[in-house]
Amino acid sequence: MNTSFRMKAVVAAMGAAGALFMAGAHAQIKIALVGPATGPVTQYGDMVKEGATTAVEMVNAAGGINGKKVELVVVDDACEPKQGPVAANRVINDKIHYVVGPVCSGATIAAAPIYNNEGVVVVTPSATSPALTEGKNFHFIFRTIGRDDQQGPAAAKFIAEKVKPKKVAVLHDKQSYGQGIAASVRDDLKKAGINVALFEGINAGDSDYSAVITKLKSAGIDFVYYGGYHPEMGLLLRQAGEQGLKVKMMGPEGVGNPEVNAIAGPAVEGMLLTLPADFSANPKNAAIVKAFKDKKRDASGAFQLTSYAAAQVILDSIKAVGDDPAKVAEHLHKATFETPLGAISWNKSGDLKSFDFQVFEWHKDGTKTVAK
Repeated sequence: MNTSFRMKAVVAAMGAAGALFMAGAHAQIKIALVGPATGPVTQYGDMVKEGATTAVEMVNAAGGINGKKVELVVVDDACEPKQGPVAANRVINDKIHYVVGPVCSGATIAAAPIYNNEGVVVVTPSATSPALTEGKNFHFIFRTIGRDDQQGPAAAKFIAEKVKPKKVAVLHDKQSYGQGIAASVRDDLKKAGINVALFEGINAGDSDYSAVITKLKSAGIDFVYYGGYHPEMGLLLRQAGEQGLKVKMMGPEGVGNPEVNAIAGPAVEGMLLTLPADFSANPKNAAIVKAFKDKKRDASGAFQLTSYAAAQVILDSIKAVGDDPAKVAEHLHKATFETPLGAISWNKSGDLKSFDFQVFEWHKDGTKTVAK
C-alpha cells in the first residue's frame, strides 16, 4: 500500500505516541509500529496495530523474550511518502532497532534506505509494491505479505477465467502502489487476450469522478479494475450507480476496508477484491483468533495476521539469537518460521518465497465471501 495524503496533526500524534499502545510499562525490548495514526487511511494502521499488539501481548503474558518484556511504540507517518523518512529518523533517534511496518508502500519505499543503512530490522505486513525491494539489495528489510506482481496476476486470472468481460477499463490513483498493481493487472489481462480499452489515472482525494464515469459509459466498458484505496473506490462505485453505469468493479487489498461501505452505500455490493487468504479460518490459528476476540479485535481483516506474523518473526528471532538487529536480520534470512500465515521464509531480497492472495466478493453489510 502507498498513499500521499496530507499529514494531519502529526506533531501532536508524535508527542502522544510514546504513551500509546504499550504492551509493558517497563519494557526492555522496543518495537516501533510505524504507520498511519492520522490521515484518511488510519483504518489500515488500526489493522496492523491490532495484529502486532496481540502478538506482543501473548508473548508478554508468557513471560516475555528471554525474560524481557516487549513494548510497542507507535510512530505516525500518515502513510505519506514525505513523512516516511521523518518517522524513520525518529525511530533511529529513539534507539529502536525493530519495526513492524511501515504500512503503505510509498512511505516504506521512502524510508527503507534509512532503516537499512542504520541497521534497523523492518518487517512490513502490508507494503506490496515490488519497488520496495526490487534491485535494492537491502539486508534489513522484509515483508510478511506478497508483492503486487503476485497479487495482480491473481486478479487478472480471475477476471479472464471467471468474469470474461468484453471491454475492460483499468484505472489507478497515479501513486506507486495503485499504478503499479493496475499496470500488473493490465499487462496480464492483455496476455490473456482480454481487451483493455482504457488505462487511466484519477486524482486521489477528488470528490467527483463523473467525467471518468462518463468516459467509461461512452466507451462501452463492462468491467472496471481500480488500483488504489477505498476512499476513491467507494466514490467510483457510488457515482457509477448514480449515473446508471452498471458494471462490476474490482480492486486490490487497499479497497478492503469497512469504510468503503459508508462511502459507496448499496453500490458496494458485489465489489471484487484481492486479499491475503483468510488465515483466521485455519483451525490451526484458533488460539490466536481467540486472543483477538478476547480483546474485541478482528483477526479476519486484511492485515491483522500479517502484522501478527511480522511481530512474531522479530520476537522469535530475538529469542533465538539475542537482542541484536544484525543477528536478527541474519536469522530472518536463514530461518523458516511457523506463523499464522503458515511456514514462511524469505528470498535474498526480503520477499516471501510464496504468498496466497485470493479473490473475495464484498457485501453491503461489511462481510466478504470467497468469490467463485
